[in-house]
Amino acid sequence: MPVRMSFLGPTSNSFYSQRLKLHYVDWGNREAPPLILQHGGRDHCRSWDWVAEELRHDWHIICPDLRGHGDSAWSPEGHYDMNTYVYDFAQLVHALDMEGVTIIAHSLGGNIATRYSGLYPDKIRKLVNIEGLGPPPALVSDMPPKGSTERLRQWVEDKRKAAGRAPRRYESLEAAYARMKEENSFLTDEQARHLTTHGTNRNEDGTWSWKFDNYLNVWSANDIPPSELEKLWRAISCPILMLWGLDSFATSPAKDGRMTYFQDAKLVEYEAAGHWLHHDQFDRFITDVKAFI
Repeated sequence: MPVRMSFLGPTSNSFYSQRLKLHYVDWGNREAPPLILQHGGRDHCRSWDWVAEELRHDWHIICPDLRGHGDSAWSPEGHYDMNTYVYDFAQLVHALDMEGVTIIAHSLGGNIATRYSGLYPDKIRKLVNIEGLGPPPALVSDMPPKGSTERLRQWVEDKRKAAGRAPRRYESLEAAYARMKEENSFLTDEQARHLTTHGTNRNEDGTWSWKFDNYLNVWSANDIPPSELEKLWRAISCPILMLWGLDSFATSPAKDGRMTYFQDAKLVEYEAAGHWLHHDQFDRFITDVKAFI
């Protein structure tokens, strides 16, 4: 079970990336080695609070909100792609002048951090990747190719749909909490309430909405091709701990062949855990992470 917060928590800070003001929290202990905790899609930096509480005495922990998430600004044009996310991550490391960084990253955040680790292998000490390699090869092969006219046409249509979709409003924080529990049945009541409290804003009419931008669900029509992504993965020189939940929708990299692209990677699969295994099996997760980092 996650520990309860024993003090007031981290301090809020910001940095700029491509003129956008992005938010992160700092858990103090600045003389300790740096540890970045990067959340995934439709999540926020305070979802790491239980992990940070366990590790803050030995690490200088930084938890950023991705653009369009949490308390970071939304992209003015509503465009979110992997290149921009990677640039934001690189800018965070640059702005805070960090070297020898250890990273724990989930889902979309894992995809971002893994790409960054391939671009700048000399800056990364160790990486914990929680279900963060992007779509599996079988799914990618079924999609229209990146940069194709079919993919671009689909992107235009999806963007237009997103423009017409208003953020969902909940009559009460309790209703948003119920939706959080519905999304992940493994969550305890304490976890779901904490994630909901930090993941929502109150609207002018008194209702509540999630903080993330609806546009971030529309993926870019362009990205680096799979062959180049594989080169990035092969360039990573640090040890990697990959964690996958056996009850998750995400395909294990051991089964789809992606493990073969990494120089030094170990995969651990969790029973009774879904995509958010760091919430679902917190005690085991913390034990594995402490032993690795």
